[in-house]
Amino acid sequence: MGNTTVRAAAVRAAAKRAERARRPDQDTARKPAEDTARKPRRTEPAAHADDTGRTEPVRRTAPAGTPSGRRERARLRRRPGALGAALAVLVALCVAATVLLGLRYRDAERTAQARTQAPAAAVEGAPVILSYDHRRLDRDFAAARRHLTGPFLDQYEKTTTTVVAPTAKKYRGVVKATVAKPPNGDATPAASVVSASPERVVVLLFMNQVTTSTQVTTPRLDLNRVRMTLVRTPQGWKVSAVDAL
Repeated sequence: MGNTTVRAAAVRAAAKRAERARRPDQDTARKPAEDTARKPRRTEPAAHADDTGRTEPVRRTAPAGTPSGRRERARLRRRPGALGAALAVLVALCVAATVLLGLRYRDAERTAQARTQAPAAAVEGAPVILSYDHRRLDRDFAAARRHLTGPFLDQYEKTTTTVVAPTAKKYRGVVKATVAKPPNGDATPAASVVSASPERVVVLLFMNQVTTSTQVTTPRLDLNRVRMTLVRTPQGWKVSAVDAL
């Protein structure tokens, strides 16, 4: 019986030692779980609600030292420059539009002046250009040249020298041209503007030409329509072309 009691005590002591040997492993296994339970959870930023009631997550700002942070700072620095460039473009467009409107207004004003000045110059110059007297050809041709300009001036000089002057002297020709008056008794000459621009005007004139010479027994009256092109010059409106219609 004494041996049995000793063996039972020895078994219990061995069991206790084994239990103590297992406890460190169990404590080690429990510690990670406890640390995990104690560690506070990272909370996501609260969503932001706008005026419409919709929620949007709050955007995080990247740390300054990271590549994303550097890009964000560069974007913020560029924003004022882009705004200034857009403002400069807008100002340039406004200035260009103002200049364009000013030019159009000026052209409209000059065209309106041309519609008045050029017909008056045509009415004054047409009788001088289309008239001559064999007794004073040089004087008549010189007076006509003062109303002409450009290539037409050279053409007029050539034609009067080679054709008109010899014929007028041979047949003692005299041509008297006048701008026709309307039949209703209006004193306004029969002249109208065909087209007009600030620098060029085309005028249609109704002309009466009375011709006397040794070739006709009585003065002959010709009713002609003449289209005159006038251009603006430093000396005023001058005739650059004459076409009989």
